Amino acid sequence: MTTGKIGYSLGPLLSMHEVLTCAKMADSHQNVDSLWVPESWGRESFATLGAMSQVTKRVRLGTSIISIYARTPGTVAMAATTLDMLSGDRSIIGLGTSTAAIVENWHGIKFERPASRMKEYVECLRLMASGEKVNYRGQFFRANNFKIMHQPQRKQVPIFVAAVNKKMVSLASELADGVLLYLRPLDELKKTSAELKQSTKGRNFEIASSFICALSNKEPENARERATKTLAFYIAVGKYYSKFLSENGFKSEVEGIIAAYGKGGADSAAKLVPDRMLDSLAICGNGEECRKSLARFVSAGVTLPIIQLNPVGDSESSFREMLSAF
Repeated sequence: MTTGKIGYSLGPLLSMHEVLTCAKMADSHQNVDSLWVPESWGRESFATLGAMSQVTKRVRLGTSIISIYARTPGTVAMAATTLDMLSGDRSIIGLGTSTAAIVENWHGIKFERPASRMKEYVECLRLMASGEKVNYRGQFFRANNFKIMHQPQRKQVPIFVAAVNKKMVSLASELADGVLLYLRPLDELKKTSAELKQSTKGRNFEIASSFICALSNKEPENARERATKTLAFYIAVGKYYSKFLSENGFKSEVEGIIAAYGKGGADSAAKLVPDRMLDSLAICGNGEECRKSLARFVSAGVTLPIIQLNPVGDSESSFREMLSAF
C-alpha cells in the first residue's frame, strides 16, 4: 500500500553518513516528495542539504526549520539560491522563529515581535531570492542595492512558514507558499487545515505537517515507546508546544509530563503520555498501524505529511522499513 506524496525529516538522531544514505534511498521512491533537515544546535541545514543534493536527483530539499533570528534574509537568499544551483532548483526554505531561550542565550539577539519580524523577513527574502536589485526599508531589516551575483535559475524559491499560534498561521497563509505545522492534535489539525484551505482558496498552498514517527513490524511496542519518549521530550522542553497542547485538550497531561521530566528526564516523562495523546499526535507501531495513522492525518487536511524518523534499532534498516510501509 502506498500513500500520496510524502516528506521525511532526517534529524539529529542520525549520523551524517546515515543522513546521506537515507537521502539516497528516499530518492528512489517515487512517492517521496521531499527531504527536510531540522536545525537547532547540531548540524547546519544548508550545508547538510548541499551534501544531500549531490546524492539525490529528484526529491525537493527543505529546511525545517531555520530561525529568522540566526541569519539575515540576504544570507538565506544566498544559501537557497546556491542550493538551487547545486540541486537543479529543488530547494524549499522553511522558516521559523525558534525560541526565546535559543535566540537570546545562543545568538545574543533579543527575542521580540516574532510575527512582525517574520512578515518583513518573508517580504525581504522573496525579493532578494528573485535575483533583482533590492532596496528594502523595514523596521527590522534594511538593504541597499542588494543583488545576488549569480542570477538565480528561477524567480521564486518556495517559502514555508512554521506556525504554532493563530497569528503565525494567518501570516503563513497570507505571505508564504506553505505552512509547516507540528504537534497539533488531530481534531485541532482538522479545524486549522479547513481554515487554511478557505483563506488560501484559488492558489497553490501546501499544508505541511511534521509527525513524530517510529515504525517496527517486529517490535511495534518498542516503536511506540520510542515515539512516546520523543513526544515527552518536545512537550517538556518546547514552551510553545506545551502551551498549545495545554490549550487544546491536554492540560493535566502536559503538567504531569513537565514535572516528571524535571525530576527524572525523558524516561520518567514518557510514562505519563497516555495512548490517547500519543495517537492524536504521532505515527507509531507496526506498518499497518502507521499507515492508518497517516491516513487519518491526511484526511484531516494535511497535503504534505512529513515523517520525522525516530529509528527503532539500526537507522538505515528502520528507514528502509518505513519507506516500504508508506
